[in-house]
Amino acid sequence: MDRGMVGSASRGRLRVEVRHQGASAVVTPTGELDHHTAELLREPLEQCVIDGRPRLVVDCSQLEFCDSTGLNVLLGARLKAEAAGGAVHLAGMLPVVARVFEITGADAVFAVHETLDAALIE
Repeated sequence: MDRGMVGSASRGRLRVEVRHQGASAVVTPTGELDHHTAELLREPLEQCVIDGRPRLVVDCSQLEFCDSTGLNVLLGARLKAEAAGGAVHLAGMLPVVARVFEITGADAVFAVHETLDAALIE
Protein backbone atom coordinates (compact mmCIF):
# COMPACT_ATOMS: atom_id res chain seq x y z
CA MET A 1 0.00 0.00 0.00
CA ASP A 2 1.38 3.38 -1.02
CA ARG A 3 1.74 5.66 2.02
CA GLY A 4 4.06 8.17 0.40
CA MET A 5 4.19 11.70 1.73
CA VAL A 6 3.55 14.02 -1.16
CA GLY A 7 4.09 17.38 0.46
CA SER A 8 3.27 19.89 3.09
CA ALA A 9 2.79 23.63 3.33
CA SER A 10 2.31 26.07 6.15
CA ARG A 11 0.98 29.60 6.39
CA GLY A 12 0.48 31.20 9.77
CA ARG A 13 -2.25 29.33 11.59
CA LEU A 14 -2.64 26.43 9.13
CA ARG A 15 -0.41 23.58 8.04
CA VAL A 16 -1.48 21.12 5.33
CA GLU A 17 0.09 17.75 4.66
CA VAL A 18 -0.73 15.49 1.73
CA ARG A 19 0.07 11.82 1.38
CA HIS A 20 -1.18 8.99 -0.77
CA GLN A 21 -2.62 5.87 0.78
CA GLY A 22 -3.92 3.33 -1.68
CA ALA A 23 -6.35 5.03 -4.06
CA SER A 24 -6.88 7.93 -1.67
CA ALA A 25 -5.15 11.25 -1.26
CA VAL A 26 -5.11 11.97 2.47
CA VAL A 27 -5.06 15.69 3.16
CA THR A 28 -4.46 16.74 6.76
CA PRO A 29 -5.06 20.37 7.69
CA THR A 30 -3.75 21.33 11.13
CA GLY A 31 -4.81 24.55 12.82
CA GLU A 32 -7.36 27.14 11.70
CA LEU A 33 -9.08 27.14 8.31
CA ASP A 34 -10.46 30.58 7.53
CA HIS A 35 -10.41 33.41 5.00
CA HIS A 36 -6.67 33.98 5.49
CA THR A 37 -5.62 30.32 5.21
CA ALA A 38 -8.19 28.74 2.87
CA GLU A 39 -6.02 28.92 -0.24
CA LEU A 40 -3.43 26.75 1.48
CA LEU A 41 -5.99 23.92 1.57
CA ARG A 42 -7.67 24.64 -1.78
CA GLU A 43 -4.48 24.23 -3.81
CA PRO A 44 -3.51 20.68 -2.71
CA LEU A 45 -7.12 19.45 -2.90
CA GLU A 46 -7.40 20.65 -6.49
CA GLN A 47 -3.94 19.33 -7.35
CA CYS A 48 -4.85 15.85 -6.11
CA VAL A 49 -7.83 15.77 -8.48
CA ILE A 50 -5.69 17.09 -11.36
CA ASP A 51 -3.11 14.38 -10.59
CA GLY A 52 -5.75 11.64 -10.93
CA ARG A 53 -6.56 11.09 -7.26
CA PRO A 54 -10.17 12.25 -6.97
CA ARG A 55 -10.85 10.17 -3.84
CA LEU A 56 -9.97 12.76 -1.23
CA VAL A 57 -9.89 11.97 2.47
CA VAL A 58 -9.60 15.08 4.62
CA ASP A 59 -8.32 14.14 8.07
CA CYS A 60 -9.98 16.84 10.20
CA SER A 61 -8.70 15.51 13.53
CA GLN A 62 -6.19 18.39 13.84
CA LEU A 63 -8.48 21.09 12.46
CA GLU A 64 -9.32 23.42 15.34
CA PHE A 65 -11.51 25.94 13.49
CA CYS A 66 -13.36 26.20 10.18
CA ASP A 67 -15.34 29.21 8.99
CA SER A 68 -17.59 29.62 5.95
CA THR A 69 -14.60 30.22 3.66
CA GLY A 70 -13.08 26.91 4.72
CA LEU A 71 -16.41 25.20 4.24
CA ASN A 72 -16.63 26.64 0.72
CA VAL A 73 -13.16 25.28 -0.09
CA LEU A 74 -14.30 21.79 0.89
CA LEU A 75 -17.57 22.14 -1.03
CA GLY A 76 -15.65 23.27 -4.13
CA ALA A 77 -13.27 20.32 -3.80
CA ARG A 78 -16.28 18.01 -3.52
CA LEU A 79 -17.68 19.26 -6.83
CA LYS A 80 -14.34 18.84 -8.61
CA ALA A 81 -13.72 15.40 -7.11
CA GLU A 82 -17.20 14.18 -8.06
CA ALA A 83 -16.80 15.53 -11.61
CA ALA A 84 -13.67 13.38 -11.85
CA GLY A 85 -15.44 10.28 -10.50
CA GLY A 86 -14.33 10.64 -6.88
CA ALA A 87 -15.58 12.06 -3.62
CA VAL A 88 -14.50 13.96 -0.53
CA HIS A 89 -14.53 12.05 2.73
CA LEU A 90 -14.20 13.94 6.02
CA ALA A 91 -12.74 12.11 8.99
CA GLY A 92 -12.29 12.73 12.69
CA MET A 93 -13.94 16.14 12.99
CA LEU A 94 -13.62 17.83 16.36
CA PRO A 95 -16.97 18.98 17.80
CA VAL A 96 -16.31 22.68 17.10
CA VAL A 97 -15.72 21.93 13.41
CA ALA A 98 -18.53 19.37 13.15
CA ARG A 99 -20.93 22.02 14.46
CA VAL A 100 -20.28 24.26 11.42
CA PHE A 101 -21.19 21.38 9.13
CA GLU A 102 -24.30 20.54 11.15
CA ILE A 103 -25.57 24.14 11.28
CA THR A 104 -25.16 24.63 7.53
CA GLY A 105 -26.39 21.18 6.54
CA ALA A 106 -23.09 20.48 4.77
CA ASP A 107 -22.68 17.25 6.73
CA ALA A 108 -25.43 15.81 4.51
CA VAL A 109 -23.43 16.28 1.29
CA PHE A 110 -20.14 14.78 2.48
CA ALA A 111 -19.22 11.26 3.50
CA VAL A 112 -18.41 11.89 7.18
CA HIS A 113 -16.47 9.29 9.17
CA GLU A 114 -15.59 9.18 12.85
CA THR A 115 -12.00 8.09 12.19
CA LEU A 116 -9.41 8.24 9.45
CA ASP A 117 -9.26 4.45 9.33
CA ALA A 118 -13.01 4.30 8.67
CA ALA A 119 -12.68 6.83 5.84
CA LEU A 120 -9.90 4.83 4.19
CA ILE A 121 -11.98 1.67 3.87
CA GLU A 122 -12.81 1.51 0.19
